[in-house]
Amino acid sequence: MRAARVTAFGGPEVLVTAEAPDPVAGPGEVVIAVEVVDTIFVQTQVRAGWGQEYFPVRPPYILGGGVAGTVRSVGEGVDGAHGADGADADWTGRRVVASIGITGGSAELVATPVESLVPVPDGLPFTTAAAVFQDGVTALALMDLTGVTAGERILITGASGGMGTLLVQLAKARGAYVVGVARGERKTALVRELGADAVVDGAHDGWPARAREALGAAGAEVVLDGVGGETGLAAFPLTADGGRFSAHGAPTGGFAPVDPARAADRKIRLLGIADVRIPRRETVRLAARALTETASGRLRPVIGGTFPLDRAADAHRAIEGRGLLGKVLLTT
Repeated sequence: MRAARVTAFGGPEVLVTAEAPDPVAGPGEVVIAVEVVDTIFVQTQVRAGWGQEYFPVRPPYILGGGVAGTVRSVGEGVDGAHGADGADADWTGRRVVASIGITGGSAELVATPVESLVPVPDGLPFTTAAAVFQDGVTALALMDLTGVTAGERILITGASGGMGTLLVQLAKARGAYVVGVARGERKTALVRELGADAVVDGAHDGWPARAREALGAAGAEVVLDGVGGETGLAAFPLTADGGRFSAHGAPTGGFAPVDPARAADRKIRLLGIADVRIPRRETVRLAARALTETASGRLRPVIGGTFPLDRAADAHRAIEGRGLLGKVLLTT
């Protein structure tokens, strides 16, 4: 099989697509013939050597990513095992998605435990399924963790990204008043199209004042910061007293450095990356929920570009260049 391998920490050029041994399904595992691989920004950061305290991987390794494809073969004890819905399932030949992790997913074939499989609803394209299920898991978890309810004011930074676009839709579906922050005319237009009540261009230095105007004097009951760094730090004062602030994103190179003492003084509940490290069983449940919402038309992932596996380095350049809207996918 062919696989995209990180040969050393560094820029996109360290990504090389080459032959690798075909995986074999062990007991309790399946092998998936991969059609589409989801990519997320943190994979580019790990490739560059960032985040060893969170993702302790060392090159060489096969690039990670969630996958969508068809179960080609199964190991001992798999067919007839319980599926994600609790029913007995014969997995061979089924269309599935699976979250492979930070390594091992960007290949034509992947082996994974059967417990990680989520069936893809009939009629839902693999590209759509791959684009929604990983970010959908995190977005749904954040909605539940922060307890977003109807009538609350929600501020979302990075609102035009793969997960930000889903958060906008999910918050609106709960009846919240949503203010999105994105950079540039194309991205702000997308966030507005997805249903945000107000959109602020984060490229302007005065964006926090504009966001405050949109939110009202009290601020946002919930801030969902998918950007981190100085942007996240600037978003924190926009949180209402007694509100919730989630610092889950770090594409700027670090999570929002919010002082826990300042948050405690204002009775603001702080959430971080550790709060969205979701156990496998819960990941499967939330992924199935995201796929169901997407198949019904209630949730729409935005796909900004697709690249063949042989151009994995170009996909990473596109992600880091931040010019594309929404998700970037690899196809095998």
